[in-house]
Amino acid sequence: MLKIENLSTGYGNIRVLHQVNLTVNEGDIVTLIGSNGVGKTTLLRTISGLLRPTEGNIYFDNKNISHTPPHDIVELGISHVPEGRNVFPRLTVMENLEMGAYIRKDKAAIKKDFSMVMEIFPVLEKRKKQLAGTLSGGEQQMLAIGRALMSRPRLLLLDEPSMGLAPLIVAGIFEIITEINRQGTTILLVEQNAQIALRTAHRGYVMETGRIVLEDSAAALLQNDQVRKAYLGE
Repeated sequence: MLKIENLSTGYGNIRVLHQVNLTVNEGDIVTLIGSNGVGKTTLLRTISGLLRPTEGNIYFDNKNISHTPPHDIVELGISHVPEGRNVFPRLTVMENLEMGAYIRKDKAAIKKDFSMVMEIFPVLEKRKKQLAGTLSGGEQQMLAIGRALMSRPRLLLLDEPSMGLAPLIVAGIFEIITEINRQGTTILLVEQNAQIALRTAHRGYVMETGRIVLEDSAAALLQNDQVRKAYLGE
């Protein structure tokens, strides 16, 4: 579904990603783990068109999207839930979800998807008329994911969904991520909490200083001595 070949990206003259190769197969949850500042967010921003690669290519369903504008990438079926959630604080929960469906014209299906999101996130049903800026951190994360689902993505990019959340809330968010995947959405997950990410994912990649240094099944990475020492606190 998604294939990244020899991708390099940066900000101005500062190169952040170096010859990155990564594949996401349809139906999988693939996680990218690594310390802060190694380029994980930069990779997601490049996939979603917010940054342009300096070299290499990104393919989605065998179509080269390396220089495709962000709004066109959403229409192709890729949605991005950014780090820090970035909900529209002065809009209600319902209005935020409507913003997620801005590319769509199928009103009946949009209404059905509202119901689907409310079923996945029952707390949003109770808060639908509430301003998004007044929600808790966990509720805002649910809203950000729900907003992304409103575009009916085939591939969902999740950037640090556990950031700033209590452990109990994190466990609930990852149960929802698993359920979204079970319902047919492929997921590329960037996550600093390596333990929960690898327990949720099918495959994993480890990034250090803008380079992929390890890739394997998530189960194998959980048992890898290097990963256990560097990222699992063992």
